[in-house]
Amino acid sequence: MPEFDDPFGEDADETTYAQGRLADRTYASKSFPLKRTNSEDDGSPARFVCKVLDPASESTVECEGEEWLISETPKGRYQFKLLIARQSWNVKELWIQRVPAPGAGGAVKNLLNLKQPEVSKLVEFLKMLESIPVEGDTAVRVDDSLVRDLFADPTAIQTLYNQDVDRFRRLISDDAAARDVVAIAARRDAVGRFRKLLHDESYFDAEVDSVGKGSPERVWQKLFEENPWMLGATLSSQLLTAWCEERLEQVVDGFDITGPGKRTDALLRTAGRIRSMVFVEIKTHRSKLLGSEYRGGCWSASSELSGGVAQIQGTVHRAVEEIGSRIATRDADGAEMPGDVTYLFRPRAVLVVGELGQLQGSAGGDHPDKVRSFELFRRSLTEPEVVTFDELLARAEWLVQAAAAEEPSPPDDV
Repeated sequence: MPEFDDPFGEDADETTYAQGRLADRTYASKSFPLKRTNSEDDGSPARFVCKVLDPASESTVECEGEEWLISETPKGRYQFKLLIARQSWNVKELWIQRVPAPGAGGAVKNLLNLKQPEVSKLVEFLKMLESIPVEGDTAVRVDDSLVRDLFADPTAIQTLYNQDVDRFRRLISDDAAARDVVAIAARRDAVGRFRKLLHDESYFDAEVDSVGKGSPERVWQKLFEENPWMLGATLSSQLLTAWCEERLEQVVDGFDITGPGKRTDALLRTAGRIRSMVFVEIKTHRSKLLGSEYRGGCWSASSELSGGVAQIQGTVHRAVEEIGSRIATRDADGAEMPGDVTYLFRPRAVLVVGELGQLQGSAGGDHPDKVRSFELFRRSLTEPEVVTFDELLARAEWLVQAAAAEEPSPPDDV
């Protein structure tokens, strides 16, 4: 087959080239300077790109009087030829050509020739097809200028969103996949804030002043109130839901959990046909886990840790004494509402306190004696379960990673 040479002319040589090309290949000529007077691409590197097609058959339409006749004719060869300049997607001219069979005589015949600006519109149209869903309940019309602006300006979508936020939100609310993306993004942001509160001391101090109104514990309570899944989906093999959606902290003395008395930082209950109450006491990541070295290699639990254990044990005991073994929601007449009963048969309790970095030595490695002392202490407890803030963060990070359809990896050391 003759060499694919420049320039392409519509002569016998071009016909020979088109007849000899393989349908499963794309051919590009050598680069040459474009000669287009009054064009911004004049003098730019350019080349021809060709692709041949061999359809099994083709349909022809002929008009005889008032009738249109469609007939199948033997297959023939077609060639797409494009002139590109400066960049591969910058198509200056397009030819659709009919190629005669070898030995049939004749030359390549142009069936269609598009130049600027029409050929650019065709290219933009083909690129836009990737963004058009096949399914749709309504017809849609989009201005070409809008599509062009979206492709040309990465910030164009943000501009459109800012112009009509409510409409975008309605579109997202009607799209299940979009809702999932938004939910995952929101959880990823929440985990990022959790991580920053845990590791950025100055940021946490600022949040204590603004969000917590001087209370470090309130900062964490606020985070978990805004993101109940951080407790509900991480503290247990069962799903835990808030007793009250508006506020995690509840008074637990008295049958109706409304009167003055002992408060718990987070009152939860298990989900399912049988619901059980779960008590959570939230301290801060700065709460000490261990006190001083009591004997060689043995470290005592800190007053904050032992005090937190005693506090939540007392809260649970008082709640069971005051409430009994079950609590039911009642209607205006005092009758129990069906299916809304919560049980208190030895209710679970969780103390969220400290962080495991406190068990490291000065060089940053684990301190075996401190690790042993802490682990033996918390594993000897029947109740409550002791969970540190960094352990809670690791669980939340894993859940977000799994929800994003990524391959979950074991959490890094924290």
